[in-house]
Amino acid sequence: MIAARPPAAPAQASVEAAAPFTFEKLMVPMRDGAKMETVILRPTGAKGPLPILFQRTPYGIPQAAPRQVPGSWKGLVKDGYIFVFQSMRGRFGSDGKFTLSTAVHPGQPKIVDEATDAYDSIAWLVKNVKPNNGKVGMWGVSYPGFAAAVALVHPHPALKAVSPQAAWIDYWTNDDLHRNGALRLSYVADWVSSLQLTKDDGPDFDYGGVDTYDYFLKLGAAANLDKIWAGKVPMATSLFDHPNHDSFYTDQNWHKALGKTTVPTLNVAGFWDQEDPWGSWQIYAKQEENDPDHLNVMVAGPWAHGTWHGKMDMLGNIPLGRDTGVEFREQIEEPFFRYWLHGVGEKPAYEARILQSGSNVWKTYASWPPKMATETSLYLHTDGSLSFDKPAVGEGCRSYVSDPANPVPFRERPISSTYPRAEWRWWEAADQRFVDHRPDVLSYVSAPLDADLTVTGKIAAELMASTSGTDSDFVVKLIDVLPDDYAKFDNSAPLGAYPRQLNGYQWPIAMEVRRGRFLTSETDPKPLVPGQVTKWDVPLRDHDHVFKKGHRIMVQIQSSWFPVIDRNPQTFVPNISRAKPEEYVKAEQKVCAGSAVVLPVVK
Repeated sequence: MIAARPPAAPAQASVEAAAPFTFEKLMVPMRDGAKMETVILRPTGAKGPLPILFQRTPYGIPQAAPRQVPGSWKGLVKDGYIFVFQSMRGRFGSDGKFTLSTAVHPGQPKIVDEATDAYDSIAWLVKNVKPNNGKVGMWGVSYPGFAAAVALVHPHPALKAVSPQAAWIDYWTNDDLHRNGALRLSYVADWVSSLQLTKDDGPDFDYGGVDTYDYFLKLGAAANLDKIWAGKVPMATSLFDHPNHDSFYTDQNWHKALGKTTVPTLNVAGFWDQEDPWGSWQIYAKQEENDPDHLNVMVAGPWAHGTWHGKMDMLGNIPLGRDTGVEFREQIEEPFFRYWLHGVGEKPAYEARILQSGSNVWKTYASWPPKMATETSLYLHTDGSLSFDKPAVGEGCRSYVSDPANPVPFRERPISSTYPRAEWRWWEAADQRFVDHRPDVLSYVSAPLDADLTVTGKIAAELMASTSGTDSDFVVKLIDVLPDDYAKFDNSAPLGAYPRQLNGYQWPIAMEVRRGRFLTSETDPKPLVPGQVTKWDVPLRDHDHVFKKGHRIMVQIQSSWFPVIDRNPQTFVPNISRAKPEEYVKAEQKVCAGSAVVLPVVK
């Protein structure tokens, strides 16, 4: 959720005529009397009633009509829409208090929330923004994606198409603020504070240009941020006060209120989304439970957070061969809204449209996950190899020492803060050789593949592991190792290019953390038994990837991922966010025979 990105400001601009829109700012009333700051951009010279494309955002709305058509809007503008942007409750010029709450209250229409604000806004827009054709679409990436999706809880009759892109459903499982209950430390610090600290609280929170790895190591436990902010970031305080999966989180899990799918929905996700890779898949899955008219579809590709709305021919350092952002907009997004809001073209015929990584080929599926995939175990052997052969009788364990005072960094140091630089955007696709030979990282690697290997669907790891501590994390990375002769290196390339080359590049395909205290219960965590080998299930989400012939597959295992994930003290404590310095201890970690990554293999 890139707070600095306004909803209407893609970087590209076309050569359309000047002043392509008229501009109007007004206040739209809600059922409780609060008014929301709203901007209406009408296409200059448009004739006849047009549908409305509506976006709600906490990041700011246009303060003037763009002088040129933003590049990612070109096709939409050609089709003809009235573009409407609204600051969410409590943000910028809108009334009320902004809490970051995602809770909804079906059956209690007098309680206002993001779903009722969407409903009330659409009702007002259809009645007052003339001329319109009575059809409204909602769209958005990240927080605007959630704001579009939550409108589906109780959709206004005029809402005819919704595209939640990089949306999320809760703050616990696998998006912005936690990964399977493990706190996303650096993102809480940067994103939440950017939304809740005001000008009256002083300058924006920053690190003074230092390596954020060092900053958070010196900070100690995560809740020490509360002292820096003097309690003025209430969402962060609540996260620190609620270390377990209690009602604070479950009450905000809005997607459980979704019923029968009545509004066509284009869900969009990026497989390398460093912020919200999971929620859109769950919205899609929930809507599939009751979708008799086949209105709900899923689209995903090798993209980082929202990058499908810009030029997208590179996944960080990995070339895609063409601009997949243009393809997404021209082949998927524009036809979706064109059909449902203009009645032109054809209804989407696919259930899932996926740009498959590795092959870089668009794939169409009749169901997701595809039924033709076969779950196949890729075993981690104690000699460091990786194969589909079951471990031999008597295979033992590999071990390492995890030290909270020297955690494994999540990307190359020095680590910049989240927003000012591009490293954050692409870190999930970054070469993992920077940690490959650390003594606290285990690497397992296969022989070169003798044929392409396609994995399509849900990936998961099953570790047989132990710790000498009473709590622990295990991080699992599934990696595509490119051949050493992948690309000829140009020795005339500038300084710094050699370590960035793709020969031998360790390209992460799926990465996730699992926190030991939650293995048996997220609501009532238990200490681990020191030295006891336990099964760790580590979900690695949905993917569609081809490991090409000649590539190798690698799995890396480690017990810290800092500072994107807070440090586990490796001592069981009531609240990791408030752990004391003496509770952080070294632990011997063992990964034993029978550990595997389960791949959905497609023949």
